[in-house]
Amino acid sequence: MAKKSAAKVGKKQPAKQIVASNRKARHNYSILDVYEAGISLLGTEVKSLRAGQASLVDAFATVDDGEVWLRNMHIPEYHHGSWTNHEPRRTRKLLLHRRQIDMLIGKIRDGNLTLVPLSVYFTDGKVKVELALARGKQAHDKRQDLARRDAQREVTRALGRRAKGM
Repeated sequence: MAKKSAAKVGKKQPAKQIVASNRKARHNYSILDVYEAGISLLGTEVKSLRAGQASLVDAFATVDDGEVWLRNMHIPEYHHGSWTNHEPRRTRKLLLHRRQIDMLIGKIRDGNLTLVPLSVYFTDGKVKVELALARGKQAHDKRQDLARRDAQREVTRALGRRAKGM
């Protein structure tokens, strides 16, 4: 029994190799819930992602006919690709469990919520998308967040100076 528990403790979480992140998403939206979804890609898209090229600017996800689709994500054409190359801004299917999709449909229908991709990364050789259920922020909410972040930064600096004896 001790060997099994030691083996479980010794396992490491797979490292995320982040390809692209949507830095504006946390500024423009209040994140309510985060999901990890697989993504259906073509071979040249995966090769382009392995080269570290992708953009989530203006990307969003929709639920159509019980399936989740990632729209407007830009993966540039693979430079060694031939006529089999992909379209850079094509709609890509996200892979989620049926229960998760049904829950997302219910939440999106109930409130003024949207699905926003936060990042695209590799885990165990598979491309994953971090998808957030989010509500858009108003301008005053964004200002409050900026003020809160500035105040927190000042507190951290003051504590650092105090620890150094300045």
